[in-house]
Amino acid sequence: MRKLLIILTSLLLTACVDDSASYHVDGENGSHVLTLHRVQKHFWSKDSDVELIIQRLPDCLRRIPLTDMPADDVEVELLSGGDNVWTLRAGEEAWQVESQTCSQYPDVKGDGGELIGVFRVDEKKLVFEAAVLETVPDTAAAPAGK
Repeated sequence: MRKLLIILTSLLLTACVDDSASYHVDGENGSHVLTLHRVQKHFWSKDSDVELIIQRLPDCLRRIPLTDMPADDVEVELLSGGDNVWTLRAGEEAWQVESQTCSQYPDVKGDGGELIGVFRVDEKKLVFEAAVLETVPDTAAAPAGK
């Protein structure tokens, strides 16, 4: 009976989600990283806890709880306001953090800045997709009328 209970318990835990995706501010080998982490605590829960982990070593390492979201439908935009100010936006909710002092602002100021990318679920795994920045052709450099 005990073996059956152990097997059933392990099967119940396999439905839970616990993963993360990261944006490396200063490249893959750098120490400045923003990581979105989602955890579905119980297999019967449809929601997951979403938190941000800010890392800029050796000065900053902090976890900031953000919100609960449907486990299979996490989508959070990452925007840069410059000067290590970051805005995360999910629907109507938004959070602004600063990775110089590892702090969270009480209110979001401004429009958030430039879109860097989106944290989202892809194939049941949380991933970070960098934004594709469009380049505007330089019409002033083109010769006129030739």
